[in-house]
Parts: sequence; C-alpha cells; structure tokens
Amino acid sequence: MSPVLRIAVQKKGRLANGSMKLLEQAGLSISPNPGALTCRAQGLPIELLFVRDDDIPSLVAKGVCDLGIAGENVLREEALEGPGEEALLTVRPLGFSRCTLKLAAPRDGNIKSIEDLQGCKIATSYPQILESFLKEHNIEADCVTLKGAVEIAPALGLSDAICDLVSSGATLAANGLTDFATVMKSQALLIRSNTVWDEAREALLARLLRRIDGVIASRATKYIMLNAPKEAIDDITALLPGADAPTIMPLVGRDDQMAVHAVCRETIFWDTLEQLEARGAHAILVLPIEKMMG
Repeated sequence: MSPVLRIAVQKKGRLANGSMKLLEQAGLSISPNPGALTCRAQGLPIELLFVRDDDIPSLVAKGVCDLGIAGENVLREEALEGPGEEALLTVRPLGFSRCTLKLAAPRDGNIKSIEDLQGCKIATSYPQILESFLKEHNIEADCVTLKGAVEIAPALGLSDAICDLVSSGATLAANGLTDFATVMKSQALLIRSNTVWDEAREALLARLLRRIDGVIASRATKYIMLNAPKEAIDDITALLPGADAPTIMPLVGRDDQMAVHAVCRETIFWDTLEQLEARGAHAILVLPIEKMMG
C-alpha cells in the first residue's frame, strides 16, 4: 500500500491562505468540505489536517501528522515552553506569512528603548520568547500573558508595553502605539517529525519538496525577452541579473539585431530596464514564471 503524507495546516487565517496557495501551486488540487477537519488532496497521496496554528508543532512532534506548516514564532514559543524541540526538524523556510515580533509602547509615553522596560509590565501572547529576550538584555519585567487583543492592554491599564506580531504596523498606530525594538522575525516553515521514515515515505516527501522548491524559486525569478543591437550583446547580457546562459538568436531579416531570452534569478528593478534601454535594448518584456524545475 502506497504511503500517504498527512500535513497539518492552519484552518483559517493568513498562514492558512499562504499554505493552501503554496500546495496548490505545487500541483495539489484541494477541495475541502465546509467545516471538515481533513481533506484528501489530488495530485499526490497527501491528506491535510486543518487545525489551530499553535497545535501544529505538537501534532507533528507526536506523530499525528508527518509534516506541518507553522509560523516560526509558534515553533520557537513551543520549543522554549518545555522539552520536545528535538522532536521537530525544519525542512524548508517557505518565505510567506512574514511578520516581526516587536516591542511597542504608547506613542506619548516614557518607554522608548529596551532599557526603559526595567520594572515594567509587558503584555504578550508569546511569554516564553519575551522572557528569553528580556533575560538576554538583563531586563527584569513582568510578562502579562494574553491570548488576543494584546495591543489594547496599555489603554486598559493592564501593561506598560506590549510584545506582539507586527505586519504593516497599522494596528499599532490605530491604538496609539509605536514599536521600538525587534524581538524576532518570523515566516512560515515546513516542519517534520524527527523520526526515521521508510523509503517510500521519504521518496514521497522528496517529490513534494522538489515541487515546493520550484514554486519558491519562481517567486523572484522572471523571464525576460528583448531585442538588442548585435554589437551591444555583451553589455546587455552583463546587465541581466542572475542569468546563467541567455539564449541569443538573430532576428529574421535583421542582421544587425539579436533577440535575447533569459531566466533571471534575481529581482529585476526599473533601473535595470533603464540601463538595458540605454544600451540599445528595445521591445523589453519581463514575464512571471509560475513553476521551475532543474
């Protein structure tokens, strides 16, 4: 009987959206029934388990799921909370659901730096990470653990400052807070249990990883096409960011012009296009790449 990989993903939220998008881009067809806790994907023998994000590390560590997509912040909090860190392995950083755990305080208050936190009360949903950070900086402060709505704690008199996840900073601003220190940066990670798998299961994971790597590689990679004077080809190709070996072809009926096609593995900025144009390139097209392999 062929193996089935069970993957724990967040059931709703930003991490859930990114996880589903990644798996679908990796060739999985996912159509969960409303309210269902599990879903069998089409495309690879994979089953998804929809759970709360903070349950994902323990489900993977206990072997209930083979893999999980979890936030780095959740994994670190789980690891600091008690033994069991060795039960999990990070397979891949996935590059989405990026956020930053920051310290923030009322904009018109007296707390402007880490040193100002001495003797203060700090509200957070990540007490283990916060306490570890404060210890590193020799700060003695009281951690007030809240499961949500951390940003309103100072206004309610529950704390002097907060330690919370920040994406755009709009929520902090709306509550009269400003951040002054970064505790950690986080992104989505693919994790697995630190156990020995059979050969078939490892082979299935390798297939999935190859697809995921192709999706990740394609995010910053672009396909660029342009026409350029024959004598400027060396200068033109030298400007193409991260292009290994561009394809160069003569234009039909134009002995003095060449067509250049290249896969650029680095970000193409407007100034790069302007430099190409200044060297004679024209009809420049920059196209997204949906999938890559090899």
